[in-house]
Amino acid sequence: MTYRLPALSVALISIVLLGGCHTAKSLIPDTLIPPNLRPPSEKDGDALKLAQKKLQDASPCCSSFADFSYQTILPWQPQKFVLGSDAMVANLNGAHSYFLAFRLPTGIKLPYRVAIKSELNGRWLSSSYLFAPTVVTLDDGFQPIGTSDITLCEHVGWSSETTGAFGAMSIKDEKARYLLVYSSAAQQSGKTYWEQSPAAATTSTSGSTPSLAMNASGTFSVPHGPDGTLWIGMMDKTYAKAVDKAICKKPPPGSGVLNTLRADLPIPWINGSKDTTDSSNKSDDNKSTQ
Repeated sequence: MTYRLPALSVALISIVLLGGCHTAKSLIPDTLIPPNLRPPSEKDGDALKLAQKKLQDASPCCSSFADFSYQTILPWQPQKFVLGSDAMVANLNGAHSYFLAFRLPTGIKLPYRVAIKSELNGRWLSSSYLFAPTVVTLDDGFQPIGTSDITLCEHVGWSSETTGAFGAMSIKDEKARYLLVYSSAAQQSGKTYWEQSPAAATTSTSGSTPSLAMNASGTFSVPHGPDGTLWIGMMDKTYAKAVDKAICKKPPPGSGVLNTLRADLPIPWINGSKDTTDSSNKSDDNKSTQ
């Protein structure tokens, strides 16, 4: 009997402590919770609207291709550029947009690829958006050679460098001298497929403490917005691999991010199971013929 009392006491103390923790958690105000740990609120959805209004209210500096400065040469590998905040605004084809202007390198064998990556703008996937670029190649007289709305495709890699919305374009014309990057009206109103479901704020049964739950929708799309972080430059091996493996639309059953990771993981009992089975069968056949 004396041996049961300590065990019973420990059990009772544990129950009291757990109940106290739950009560204390419900008493902590949201203002004391770090911003990165709070669930998304309705105000987070206003970020896109505020960014759109700020862009529309800005006074454009340029309205023709000859108005831009092309002193910056296109980076030899993708580099980070932030579009928005106090950046200059262009008015092209009736749409306001932040922009980047580059001088293309000379003496390079054609064609060559240009890598593009757009980062999610926002802390929570459900309230994030992407800057979707439009690219224009120009000749030495600032006349357009080609215009393209870049299709962005999701890729989740092992680092931030290989994670984001990827796209690419090719420089094929020997007359191309300049590259202008902005976001057309069609791009700003579009969306990009995203395989990961967003986190959504839900309310517990008690109605006191909000909790995070995953959206079960499998067709989530990230809206395009007016600003954001863009990586652009000459294609390298890292970006080429991400671009080629990126997901642009809902894949057929059995494909997707998990399938991509399964193909990349060097795990013999996953990737080599078929080869191992075939090898085993061949070995058995050889034994039977001897």
